[in-house]
Amino acid sequence: MDVQPEWHFPIEWRRSRHSADQGNCVEIADGPASVLLRDSKDPSGPQLTLSVRQWRQLLERIRTDQSNFG
Repeated sequence: MDVQPEWHFPIEWRRSRHSADQGNCVEIADGPASVLLRDSKDPSGPQLTLSVRQWRQLLERIRTDQSNFG
């Protein structure tokens, strides 16, 4: 995982539609081979870069954990 990657195209950030306007959001941006993540409360702060594979694994882990507590 890298921090502050250099992308050479415009970055379009988005939030989950489930986040509403609560302010506690993670924003993501898709790239050709990776996904960027950042804290919506600190948009100029650090950014985390995950490969598409790592992103999918993270989402699967979140879904699995949620189903274990549901």
